[in-house]
Amino acid sequence: MPDLLAGLFVLAFGLVGFWQASAIPVTPLYAQVGPKAVPYVVAACLTALGVGLVAAALRGGWSAQIAEVAEAGPPNLRSLGWLGAGLVANLILIGPMGFSIAATVQFVLVAAAFGSRSMARDVIIALPLTLLVWFLFVQGLGVNIGAGLLESAILRLMGQEPV
Repeated sequence: MPDLLAGLFVLAFGLVGFWQASAIPVTPLYAQVGPKAVPYVVAACLTALGVGLVAAALRGGWSAQIAEVAEAGPPNLRSLGWLGAGLVANLILIGPMGFSIAATVQFVLVAAAFGSRSMARDVIIALPLTLLVWFLFVQGLGVNIGAGLLESAILRLMGQEPV
């Protein structure tokens, strides 16, 4: 019963989200994506999660599975330390170094928390990925998340002036 109630609560929360998103006023200045887009996406995700939780509860629930995981033992403090270090590193580096370098360092530290032993591979994966994300935000969405050292160098190579 508690699993079913939790699922119904999340489902209701998603439906309230749709109701509230529909009440957001929109001016004709928005051609395509307006202020309702993200609230509708969040409401859809909450509703889908609620439906999934209700379905799982009707099939027997998930509480027993969580209890089994809780019996597995104490948390891995080393992994939690790597995760915390990744968050702190991002906070410290994003201002002076820029998004891509800070996010790459965070990616490498979080990968270490999940057991990765190849820092070079993690950097090779993370750096292009974070540069792509930065480029999509700046060029694709027009959202300036700031150009750091690496982004400024790439913009100069492209013949653009860093913002």
